[in-house]
Amino acid sequence: MAKPKIYIDGKEGTTGLQIYERLGGREDLELLLIEEDKRKDLTERKRLINAADLVFLCLPDAAAVEAVGLLENDHTRIIDASTAHRTAEGWVYGFAELYRDPTQTIGTARFLANPGCHATGFLAAAAPLVSLGILPVDYPLTCYSLTGYSGGGKKMIAQYEADDKGEELYSPRIYGTTLKHKHLPEMQKIAGLETPPVFCPIVDDYYKGMATTILLHNRCLKGRPSAEDLREALAGYYAGQTLVSVAPYAQEETFLAANTLAGSDRLELTVNGHEEQTIITARFDNLGKGASGAAVQNMNLMLGFEPTRGLNL
Repeated sequence: MAKPKIYIDGKEGTTGLQIYERLGGREDLELLLIEEDKRKDLTERKRLINAADLVFLCLPDAAAVEAVGLLENDHTRIIDASTAHRTAEGWVYGFAELYRDPTQTIGTARFLANPGCHATGFLAAAAPLVSLGILPVDYPLTCYSLTGYSGGGKKMIAQYEADDKGEELYSPRIYGTTLKHKHLPEMQKIAGLETPPVFCPIVDDYYKGMATTILLHNRCLKGRPSAEDLREALAGYYAGQTLVSVAPYAQEETFLAANTLAGSDRLELTVNGHEEQTIITARFDNLGKGASGAAVQNMNLMLGFEPTRGLNL
């Protein structure tokens, strides 16, 4: 059987480079590479897109839409890492663990939208609780999410790693203060909520790793479950999964470091609280399960490979 041909459109960006690193040593794939002086050449990009069996789009939104328009065949499959198609008709949302049988959804998709990093953490906690009927669809959710600076791409990485960076870059910085963050549409739609959450993202002075937390009043949930009950519900939902797990319930006070899973393609949920209130925190690597790791997992499913092949477990 011929090796699937893979092209990464936008390999020079943070996500593209991470995908390339995960695929570069694999002998079951053929990577199509564009010459450096032609990487913005529309004709050459079009040729490679149509020569590939599967294309990763690691581009700004407008460029991703343009790239899809370059397709001239009925078989090349697309994984778009941008925001452009995450709520678009005809596109499958690429969070495998949210599907009962991802081989029948992601595995058969031609056009797949890779999730946003903050959205991944939010949905890992919220979507199962909605699906299980515990979290009402009209619940006024609040979420905050701490991320390393690599999530901001090359420009932000350069700012944080500069020798003369400003004093403000040494402390956590709240952003998205207009409450119109670009991940909100997918957070609302994929979770099945009537309204988007109040969402507060925070970037801090470390390279990679995320901690995304939702906050719940248990009396407003179906059955008034305790924090421990919610932990059991999530553990049951993700039972048997390799890349998403739920930590044991612990009542004692603890610190949750946002970079705990840096370098891994896994995600772990931690549930804390008591009878009346709960917080659920998803910790993962914003470049792993929050971006490139998820993209490679989705590619594996689409091409019939073991889902975790080439991933960091």
